[in-house]
Amino acid sequence: MGDAAHKVLAALMVLMAAALLVTHTTTLGTLGLPLWAQVPCGVAAGFGIGVVAAVMGVAGGELLIPTIVLLFGEDIKTAGSLSLLVSLPTMLVAFARYSRDGSFAVLGANIRFATIMAAGSIVGAVLGGLLLGVFPDLVLIPALVVILLVSAVKLARHD
Repeated sequence: MGDAAHKVLAALMVLMAAALLVTHTTTLGTLGLPLWAQVPCGVAAGFGIGVVAAVMGVAGGELLIPTIVLLFGEDIKTAGSLSLLVSLPTMLVAFARYSRDGSFAVLGANIRFATIMAAGSIVGAVLGGLLLGVFPDLVLIPALVVILLVSAVKLARHD
């Protein structure tokens, strides 16, 4: 992925962070699209996020959650759960693609790191599921905005 593509994706993340902040701190709200518009917008957004996820080798959650909140008006907790559901097939397709071209050879060289991270992710997912109702959107939305902005900065600086 080229430098220009990184910058475009970083800009998109900044725009999504701004949109999330505006829709949750003002009376503007989400887009509130009718069903006939949600379907093609959802397909287009899913396609774009799928392409980005495949190219970058990620699940795309940093783009999925704000998209679900903004396009479909779901609360952030529901969007997080839906993001996991949408990410699963995306990850399976990416896994199949990367396994065919030898990109996973790096896993063998880093098996200890991958095992530790996987274990931490599983524990974090279980703990996060238990804490689902604890944190209000008033805390989660700003946290997601910060994550998007930090990700955008790191992506824009990628060489």
